[in-house]
Amino acid sequence: MASNNAGDDNGQHDPDLDWIDRLRLAFGFLTRLPVGGRSVSAPLAQAAASFPIVGAAVGLAAGVVYVIAHGLGTGPWLAACLAVGAAVLITGALHEDGLADVADGFGGGGDRESKLAIMHDSRIGSYGVIILVLAIAARIGALAGIGSPYEVLATLIAAGAVSRAVLVVAMRMMPRARTDGLGACAGTPGFDGTIMALGIAALLTLVLLLPWAWILALVLGAGAAAVVALVATRQIGGQTGDVLGAMQQAAEIAVLVAVVMAT
Repeated sequence: MASNNAGDDNGQHDPDLDWIDRLRLAFGFLTRLPVGGRSVSAPLAQAAASFPIVGAAVGLAAGVVYVIAHGLGTGPWLAACLAVGAAVLITGALHEDGLADVADGFGGGGDRESKLAIMHDSRIGSYGVIILVLAIAARIGALAGIGSPYEVLATLIAAGAVSRAVLVVAMRMMPRARTDGLGACAGTPGFDGTIMALGIAALLTLVLLLPWAWILALVLGAGAAAVVALVATRQIGGQTGDVLGAMQQAAEIAVLVAVVMAT
């Protein structure tokens, strides 16, 4: 990945990066799919507009698993477990790892430096375990509560898109809490890429969650991400890769809960 300096030009550093390479870059960093994205020499921010597309694809794959499992007679709870498991496998638990690190750091650290040190530690603590259990349980419970397999499919696509689009906004607007790591090296998305990411997520949510669930999904999804951003700013002064992971998880859960509330 390019250095921090390469990403400080609002994502306009490499004008020759075409849309296929942007997709490869986004899929290569946000999933474990073998698309060759890590061979693309550009800051991750260059691919920011593709983030909700990646999220929608992960949601689509997880939703298909749910539909197939439910159709085979597993029932909603087991189908939901398999769907969440599929999403975790595709992403390599990237966002879940960030959520656990944030919980450990914010819960166990006394000051800013100790919180950052705990978040940097690869070992998981009690706060991380507890928040992961609760987060996964919330995702499974929400999916099981939605009911119709095809509503679950639509919801997972929308949740995947919204929860990745909020990351683009955070990368552009939040200060960086540290000078190393993914959050620092990813760069700053450009204005056009940020608007495009938000537009893609909003359009998918509108189309998939008609007639009214889309409004609540966007409000709660954005609100959950904003809460994480506010807490992170107060705790450590900005965003890191772990904070972005926590924001994704919070926004995804919020969208799922919104659909349960609206159905």
